[in-house]
Amino acid sequence: MAHPKRKTSKTRRDKRRTHYKAATKKIAICGTTGEPHVMHRAYVVDGNLYYNGKLMIENYESIAE
Repeated sequence: MAHPKRKTSKTRRDKRRTHYKAATKKIAICGTTGEPHVMHRAYVVDGNLYYNGKLMIENYESIAE
């Protein structure tokens, strides 16, 4: 297995990592409900769960609470 001959400095390591940046999440407006939501994610409006503009579950309650 190959091993580095010298230790990579923190500065050199961090320079290499400058290209990895967090991107802002895309916000879309639902054509059915008119609510803003994160793209490609399900969202709750008035207790109903919607995805891709379609009603998936009525009277939805989150289990993550």
